[in-house]
Amino acid sequence: MSILRFRVTGSDSAIDAIVARLNSIDELERVEEVDDEMPDMRDDSSSSQLPDDIGSPMRRILVETPHASTNERVHDMLEVSARDLDVAVEFVERF
Repeated sequence: MSILRFRVTGSDSAIDAIVARLNSIDELERVEEVDDEMPDMRDDSSSSQLPDDIGSPMRRILVETPHASTNERVHDMLEVSARDLDVAVEFVERF
């Protein structure tokens, strides 16, 4: 089993569209949005939630595939979808 981990930054509707596209792929074992164990907080809470701190939503997504070749197809689909939906996708080894 192969695991693909990535972060998606963009509008909620665009991220939901990417998750829907992933869920439409029959070969995938699992598609899961992973919660952030510790939200990013600044040390100085007096400036928390200022416009510079409030950006586009970011979600962590984990995809399990049965084969590495399926993983490559998912990777390619995510790159195309990110371009179409104007979101940023960052592939990571771990969250």
